[in-house]
Amino acid sequence: MFIKDPELIEKKSFEIIKSGLLKSHGDGELQIILRAIHATGDFDYENLLIFKNNPVEAAHGAFAKGCRVYADTRMAYSGINKRFLDEMGGKIFCFIDEEETRIIAEEKRITRSMASVERALREEVDVFVIGNAPTALFYLCSLIERERVLPSLVIGVPVGFVGARESKEYLRTINVASISTRGSKGGSNVAAAIFNALMYSYRPEVKRWR
Repeated sequence: MFIKDPELIEKKSFEIIKSGLLKSHGDGELQIILRAIHATGDFDYENLLIFKNNPVEAAHGAFAKGCRVYADTRMAYSGINKRFLDEMGGKIFCFIDEEETRIIAEEKRITRSMASVERALREEVDVFVIGNAPTALFYLCSLIERERVLPSLVIGVPVGFVGARESKEYLRTINVASISTRGSKGGSNVAAAIFNALMYSYRPEVKRWR
């Protein structure tokens, strides 16, 4: 026999993860750490995640206003609980595979990820979820420094070996609420897990499975 109830599977998974944690954490950060480990099977995330400028509170403030969210990849977009976000009055955008994005990228000789960030500015996005593209995170940080945008929160966890670590280090020098990871680890699944954790901690009374 195996467990078929998704709520029970999640509950048991989190019990196992909690038993393996080495430190105590505030509730908001704990929920993020749990979901990052749950998404990856990697207990390193207890030490890899870095929280700057009260990102949990910043996210909850954005949710209260009905936030507009940018996801850098379709994988991150797919992993975010859009029904839950919609019920909170939020909206999510992903431009990476659209024709307009390709045209902007070719005309400006930039990556499609950077062109997607430009399109996000037009939509007045205030929460950025970046799990794959270091160029998107580098570009967003430069725009924040130039005061072209001031997001409520940046989730910056691009994965990889070319620019990923450096882009996250850059994010941590910027005066903005952020959640990032050390080193090369991260990814779209981690970015989505972090964002979902923030939503669930904001509305813990809402049933997610139905």
